[in-house]
Amino acid sequence: MRFAGLAVIGLALFLSAGSAAGQSSSAAVTAAQPAAANRAPTPEQAQLLKSTETFVRNLFSWGPEFQVKLGPLTPSVAPDFYTVTVNVTVNGQSDAAAFYVSKDGKIFMRGDLYDMSADPFGENRAKLHTDGAPSYGPADAPITLVEFSDFECPHCRELYRAMKTIGPKYPMIRVVFKDFPISQIHPWAETAAIGAHCAFVQNPDAFWAIHDSIFENQDVVSSENVWEKLQDFARHAGLDPDALRACLASLDARKAVQANLAEGQSLGVNSTPTVFVNGRPVYGGDKTQLEQHLNYQLQLLHLSPGSSTSVSDAHAAPSKKP
Repeated sequence: MRFAGLAVIGLALFLSAGSAAGQSSSAAVTAAQPAAANRAPTPEQAQLLKSTETFVRNLFSWGPEFQVKLGPLTPSVAPDFYTVTVNVTVNGQSDAAAFYVSKDGKIFMRGDLYDMSADPFGENRAKLHTDGAPSYGPADAPITLVEFSDFECPHCRELYRAMKTIGPKYPMIRVVFKDFPISQIHPWAETAAIGAHCAFVQNPDAFWAIHDSIFENQDVVSSENVWEKLQDFARHAGLDPDALRACLASLDARKAVQANLAEGQSLGVNSTPTVFVNGRPVYGGDKTQLEQHLNYQLQLLHLSPGSSTSVSDAHAAPSKKP
């Protein structure tokens, strides 16, 4: 589910295109952006930013009540184009996305630009940190599926249910869970994420029991009872409720959830669920699309869906989740 700001600002088209554009930038371009941000634009670039703002306002019907800021202009993978970040604010809510504008000022483009000489998903894999995160499946699996999820999101619950059939069908994959609570529209999601993290800290195997309990009881959890429900789930999972309560109130637990959120944002995640299959993004958690990407990865590795072969052909680590 997308951020609440989209409903207010009307930026669904803006962000769905711009976020993808941001993901496609190369590591070299990303590294160049901070330096470019500190340099004043040349007169030609300043004029280009001004004409681009006029075009963008007209394109998205942004009147004077919308505060729009463009820049900096940074190199893109296409030498005749700049990458330009568009920031927009209205009613106290802001969003930003990356687009492309030709250096001659004739073309404004949303979408993806790829360097065909590079792995299009290599940068994503470099940004994904899976160590220390809840996971199940072989430790040296040839395919890693990283899910950014929100416990209050109905679509995430659909993916949770789909994974009950996907997991057994693909025993060679490693599944990693990352919190991405969208607090603007899901008021108890962050608390649930903190609770699940605390369960993981106390007993990594118990994380999945809490994970499943939250999704199975999503309709009866509320902002008013989420603490009580988490402690209930913890008791049923055999956890120490006093330790859980202390962890729930700790700053470290909140920081761990926020670190996952920041990691997702660095990857262009702005909706849940978003899944990365060996770095390849799959938005919305559609079961058919997810299996398409898994099957494609298996074809590249010359494996079949039922294979338990791992990267080293060693004994796979047993699944921690039924």
